[in-house]
Amino acid sequence: MGLTSVFLEVKDKNVFILGTGEVATRRANRFLDKGSNVILAGDFISEELLDKGAILEDLSNVDKLVKWCDIVILASGDKDLSDYVSKISEGKLVNRADCPDEGNLVIPSSFFIGDVEISLFTGGKSPLMAKELRKKIQSTISSKDILEIQLQDYCRNLLKNKIPNQKDRKNKLYDILKDDKVNMLLEESKLDEAKVYVEGLIENI
Repeated sequence: MGLTSVFLEVKDKNVFILGTGEVATRRANRFLDKGSNVILAGDFISEELLDKGAILEDLSNVDKLVKWCDIVILASGDKDLSDYVSKISEGKLVNRADCPDEGNLVIPSSFFIGDVEISLFTGGKSPLMAKELRKKIQSTISSKDILEIQLQDYCRNLLKNKIPNQKDRKNKLYDILKDDKVNMLLEESKLDEAKVYVEGLIENI
């Protein structure tokens, strides 16, 4: 396979999910939370999914649903039906929860630490290790790191009005990253004070 990691804009995209079990529900929540239009085909969906806007369709409508959607997710225990839907989904983005190698879209384990979204994919070799690696990453990233991201974003916006050259802006951002007082303030969770301090640094450029 020639997989590469990307972030895909899915707001207002049509997502068809074959299945209504645990995996299908997780996938549905993920796309609904990002603003997708989601239809599941199966027996039953939760009130939570219905409240978020998900629609339940009968399994007899899969041909129509494949034509309607932009993304197909196969999360059914019925392999024959999954194989059929996969076959008629040519030209679509297809995620196969049962056989990832047979689709062209992988939905990796993903989690947030503050504003940072982190995705893990082991090539299907070990979902268990993906969970273990997640724990290690969560224990490594500190609250200071998250504040630093917010401060860097704030600085980037200020610097765009002061330094037209992107490379020069990058060098200044690096200086701010390594500034002792900035680091002291962020260690003490004083983001607002850090913003005031860097405003002075940037104003004097």
